[in-house]
Amino acid sequence: MPRNLLLVVAGVIVAGLLTVSAVAAFVLRAPATPSGDFTAIPVAPTDTESADPTTTTETATETPQPTPISAELITAELVQADSQARFIINEVLDGRPNTVVGVTDQVAAQILIDPANPANVQMGPVQLNARTLVTDSGNRNRAIQNIILETGTYEFITFTPKSFVGLPETGAVGDTFVFQIVGDLTIRDETHEVTFDATVTVDSDTRMHGLATASILRSTFNLNVPDVPFVASVDQSLALELEFVAEAVQ
Repeated sequence: MPRNLLLVVAGVIVAGLLTVSAVAAFVLRAPATPSGDFTAIPVAPTDTESADPTTTTETATETPQPTPISAELITAELVQADSQARFIINEVLDGRPNTVVGVTDQVAAQILIDPANPANVQMGPVQLNARTLVTDSGNRNRAIQNIILETGTYEFITFTPKSFVGLPETGAVGDTFVFQIVGDLTIRDETHEVTFDATVTVDSDTRMHGLATASILRSTFNLNVPDVPFVASVDQSLALELEFVAEAVQ
């Protein structure tokens, strides 16, 4: 092989190695750390008992009125030590099927509960600190935070509930409710409507626990997985779960 051609080939190889090294350093660099402790965003109660002063008597007669909210609202918040948000996704790793689970207990939300009518529940944004998500691999964690979720710029993943479907108008301690929560899920700068299937049990007058699950597509939120050695494929669909305990606050 001519000497000039050898030099060209060597240069291409060196440039390729430098590029791969630069990309690897960028992907696997130390991710951003949490900016600090965070608390639930307060929920301002909506009094559906108040009528719109512009509504005519005839219109008010024809339009069904919502059940009035009780004056004895209970304010509850997620207990981080007893709660866990997670994602679950399947991949092919080193030629074998593998299930990846990412978890964090850094999740916060406030809930307003009407004991006289569970259907009147109100819930503020559910925030998750994406910088604290961890899997069973440090390299995967850094790739998720630095490339996929860009947590240096977008620290939080947020779900903002808009409606609750299937809640009854009566309930008591010991009851289990099965219903749906419809809301907007924001990951990075992408926001789309998502419906969570929820099961919640009322443990006492001041405590409840539950599980909310949903399924989303990576493509919907532009969650692109970088090419990584030994990872042949990653599923498009992933499951989202929030297993939580909520307690009344003073």
